[in-house]
Amino acid sequence: MKKNLYEVLRRPIITEKSNYQNDKNNQVVFEVAGYATKPMIKEAVEVIFNVEVVRVNISVLPSKKKMSGLSRRLVNRRKEYKKAVITLAPGESIDIFEGVY
Repeated sequence: MKKNLYEVLRRPIITEKSNYQNDKNNQVVFEVAGYATKPMIKEAVEVIFNVEVVRVNISVLPSKKKMSGLSRRLVNRRKEYKKAVITLAPGESIDIFEGVY
């Protein structure tokens, strides 16, 4: 089951922690598809952004409950998603993460 490389990476995750990781550890964070494996993610990042990937770490973040409504009785659930922390080779960078604070 070969999927398109552009379907593996969903969106970049830009938070205070990911900005710190980008500055100090040369790491970038992406939300990835649920079926994505480490080799698939590595290949997608290397081909799409033309950078060298040293390491890929994956974590699946569970769904969370969110209260809503005036009486706080309505409960919505946020979807779970898979997150990939990608360590780039020294001197490599991805343009979408540069200058974001």
